[in-house]
Amino acid sequence: MTTPLAQPAPAEQPTPAELLRSLARTRASLDGEKVTYWWTGDVYSWAPDEPYQRVFGFEGLNVARLVQDAEAGPDAYQLLTREAAFYLDPVSREILETWQDRPVVHVWNDPANQKWRPFPVPVTELGGQVCFSLEIPLAYPSPLPVDRYPDHSAGDTYKALELFQFFADRADLAGPAPSVPATMSWSRMSPWLPWMAQGQRPGGLTFHCRGRKLGSYDEVPERTRAYIADRHPEFAHAPEAWREPNETSWTYFRKLHPPR
Repeated sequence: MTTPLAQPAPAEQPTPAELLRSLARTRASLDGEKVTYWWTGDVYSWAPDEPYQRVFGFEGLNVARLVQDAEAGPDAYQLLTREAAFYLDPVSREILETWQDRPVVHVWNDPANQKWRPFPVPVTELGGQVCFSLEIPLAYPSPLPVDRYPDHSAGDTYKALELFQFFADRADLAGPAPSVPATMSWSRMSPWLPWMAQGQRPGGLTFHCRGRKLGSYDEVPERTRAYIADRHPEFAHAPEAWREPNETSWTYFRKLHPPR
């Protein structure tokens, strides 16, 4: 009589709290140190019966600090961040100041904070790498209602889709370091930007970018660091404490152009 071969026990699945801790080490650092992500890519327009067009280059950075959210429990975090990003000439890659004779309003989001609680983080095993995927559909009352911003608002509901992927090596995540090297991709579908003054024209924009966690803010390209230092030097640093509400391109445009 033959004896059946023993089957290996299935690997124990990580808990939501363990998954969030791995994501936190990839996206930021558990020891509260400042972490800078930098990305680059392009912005494409789409509209019915029109060809897709690359209208802008795009380059940006996010400077973050991760802290424990003591009021929410030992496995909860606050991600304190500022992010700046710049629309570029699609060919020369120079930072634009005007587009079609309109002033360009770059991204100056301060703050851009998040509260993290344990949840089943979507994870894909890619050989020696692990990919964390975050898909964020957005729909809420627009800060720029059409009756007050007829030339700058696509509608009374702001709708967009943010798609993030963060990649880290499995071997790094198996170690004890509070922060691990990582790369990322980011795609975004959104309405026309307010400063483009497209009104309710059908269509919108798709952002397609990729980037990485830097060793320090000093690794941000010199041109970009100089632009930030000249205009908003605070964006070289992460916030020290939680603030709300978050800034967006739409709320920042409203600050520059209050409704009549």
